[in-house]
Amino acid sequence: MRHGKKHNHLGRTTSHRKAMLANMTCSLIEHKRINTTVAKAKALRVFVEPIITKSKTDTTHNRRIVFSYLRDKFAVTELFKEISVKVADRPGGYLRIIKLGNRQGDNAPMAMVELVDYNEIYNPKGKKAKKTTRRGKSKKVEASQVEVPATEDKSEE
Repeated sequence: MRHGKKHNHLGRTTSHRKAMLANMTCSLIEHKRINTTVAKAKALRVFVEPIITKSKTDTTHNRRIVFSYLRDKFAVTELFKEISVKVADRPGGYLRIIKLGNRQGDNAPMAMVELVDYNEIYNPKGKKAKKTTRRGKSKKVEASQVEVPATEDKSEE
């Protein structure tokens, strides 16, 4: 029985899976987007997002923890210097998975994984989208939003 076994093994041993995810993460950090299968993309998201969260606070301890996962000095430096600056105010959800269709050879479902803040189509010129909440809008209208017409002086008559 599979009680409590939530992560996808991807048909690999533990060491092979960790090495593959580390290599995919390094490629993602270097190129900002990669193409892979949907199953690997979903496993990669679970692997990468805690690492990016660690990179938000640049301490020696966090660098060593991230390096133990990635084992690539260039990727760690890039992550802490450039990517962490762009995602500093984002509370999570650093990756976007876009499904592309099926692969020609074996009909495997493919996906593109990209860092959200590096896509210029969705975020033109680095403008941040207006923060919204999922709460319902209150029926009260703030006084600053209501335009008050100017009153005329009766003394001019």
